[in-house]
Amino acid sequence: MIYTASIGVGNPPTDYTLVIDTGSSNTWVGAGKKYKQTSTGKATDRDVSVSYGSGWFEGTEFTDQVTFSPSLVIKSQSIGVASSARGFKDVDGILGIGPVDLTEGTIGGRTPIPTVTDNLLRQGTITTESIGIFYQPSTSADAVADGELTFGRIDSSKIIGDVNYVPITSTSPASGYWGIDQDITYGSSGESILNLTAGIVDTGSTLILLATDAFQKYQQITGATRDETTGLLTITASQYENLQSLYFNIGGNSYELTPNAQIWPRSLNAQLGGDENSIILVVTDLGSPSGRGLDFINGFAFLQRYYSVYDVTNSQVGLAATPFTNAETN
Repeated sequence: MIYTASIGVGNPPTDYTLVIDTGSSNTWVGAGKKYKQTSTGKATDRDVSVSYGSGWFEGTEFTDQVTFSPSLVIKSQSIGVASSARGFKDVDGILGIGPVDLTEGTIGGRTPIPTVTDNLLRQGTITTESIGIFYQPSTSADAVADGELTFGRIDSSKIIGDVNYVPITSTSPASGYWGIDQDITYGSSGESILNLTAGIVDTGSTLILLATDAFQKYQQITGATRDETTGLLTITASQYENLQSLYFNIGGNSYELTPNAQIWPRSLNAQLGGDENSIILVVTDLGSPSGRGLDFINGFAFLQRYYSVYDVTNSQVGLAATPFTNAETN
């Protein structure tokens, strides 16, 4: 499952369904619906290519008008136009809202390419270069995924309490992304799952990924077994009854992931190829041991329970509770 936004490109705009991705920074179209050039689209004659964890695209760069809403328009944004792409089913491309340095080397030389938030700030449309993201958990395959992007401010109507901020981690390679430091504990006893370490917050990742040693500890504590079809952990109904909360301890604040938040929505098991009666956990293996400088990914399974803020101006990430933090939606 991924969250997407309908973004207009050109004038008059053609609407494209783009994945909202804080883990990359190039914006591009053409994976599904092809780019339609209008009077505002200008070819730069430069090649562009980006690789992702689960796919890639390559093509050419244009600059064009990008429309988020009638009051939120970028006049001349770098846009990748894909000639080929892999790993992007049912979407047209990506809206990249990660740090600008992630664009280095993707288009010609080593010069970073301004992101959509860079350009909104330069145009004076926003005064703080930040994005607030709200997700409402999906509950059925027929439901429309509900969420909100807010540029330049936070939407206080979507949060409970305050937004708590932490600086971008200094540990590489997580420091090149929206990286933070955290530790994770399990249950009321505070049993350690992952010691204090660096990782990233990433809307483009569906699940919560933990370094292999932490993942194995979580599997041991929960008694989960790996499902051969999905490759993910599953638990029985009785194990679910005994499942305790995970606590993500970030900057002196604890963010609880309740037992219900730790399982995939059962009505959506088929999307993963899973049995409709299975209880599938959203925590999976990062595939590398801790101590590598990127030991976790807090993906959308975490972020649909917390409002998140990505603040370029102040080099910080913010989190806040929402009405869905403790919801029993799964």
